[in-house]
Amino acid sequence: MAPESEQLATPEEQADLAAEGIVLRDDAPLLEVTDLTVDFPTDDGIVHAVRGVSFSLAEKEVLAIVGESGSGKSVTSLAIMGLLGKTARISGSVKYRGVELIGMKNRKLAKIRGRGLAMIFQDPMTSLNPVYRVGWQLAEAIRAHNKISKHAAMERSVELLRMVGIPNPEERVRSFPHEFSGGMRQRAVIAIAVANSPDVIIADEPTTALDVTVQAQVLEAMEEARRHSGAGMVLITHDLGVVAGSADKVLVMYAGRPVEFGSVDDIFYRPRMPYTVGLLGAMPRLSTESDGRLVPVPGNPPSLINLPPGCPFSPRCPLSEPACNEAEPDLTQVGAGHRAACRRIDAVPALVQERLGHVETVA
Repeated sequence: MAPESEQLATPEEQADLAAEGIVLRDDAPLLEVTDLTVDFPTDDGIVHAVRGVSFSLAEKEVLAIVGESGSGKSVTSLAIMGLLGKTARISGSVKYRGVELIGMKNRKLAKIRGRGLAMIFQDPMTSLNPVYRVGWQLAEAIRAHNKISKHAAMERSVELLRMVGIPNPEERVRSFPHEFSGGMRQRAVIAIAVANSPDVIIADEPTTALDVTVQAQVLEAMEEARRHSGAGMVLITHDLGVVAGSADKVLVMYAGRPVEFGSVDDIFYRPRMPYTVGLLGAMPRLSTESDGRLVPVPGNPPSLINLPPGCPFSPRCPLSEPACNEAEPDLTQVGAGHRAACRRIDAVPALVQERLGHVETVA
């Protein structure tokens, strides 16, 4: 595997990127997203799927983006990777090592995808071609960015399968995807993602379709792969249990926009947005009695077409008051590196005590 201190590209690769007008800067943030907005025109109106997402990712840092289905998490990741369809209207800025990706042609993006930015999708069968052997698909990803022989690429494929915990990789490298279990397929996708030691890995709900035991194994394999590649990671999930053990920082999204941002300790121990409190209350805890029930967030997320004025969470919020329906609150600094979008931030600690009890038992 490549050492953690390896630079993004060799001199030859840097020259290849420079020929395309791509000049990476070591002094720039690894990944910097500023006011990212994504709209989708439909017959019923414009779907405002992502509304003003901003964050930065440092070297080897893990940022988790959490929220319910439809909150804009996956669309954000696809916009960063440049994988949205032509109908999507994208604005804002996505910079990888100082290079603007929004509006970049696919030919140039292909030079960055895989080597600079890599993605692990939710369903591995949408990433693996069922008619090609797993080893061939790994070797193809390696040779797309490296001038090495087929034999050398296949040897590297065996190493990658071994690294992510696939048993008997020398034999499994000749297997087809349908011959792998769900957990093994996801590990193979992780191996493909880290095949070229990318700087950034975006993992979109990588364990959703797996049972709890296999989830833990896949997360361990993903962390091992990330450690070997030295990559930073954007982890997209609705499972706060995954966040607690994996992330450094957390971005909570609701109705397409960030509603809270902070460290893992901030989010779990000092949440300041009622929606975050609701997500924490819906998470299974060791302190929950055996016959206790999870407490879901009441109501449903709003339609992202013609959102009404005010806080989108107001109809579901236990702290809502008439003023909450007047204007959508901005992210406000509530601590060092901790921001939340709520008009009633001062009332949230009491809600935490009521809904979560001793919040220290949550993490």
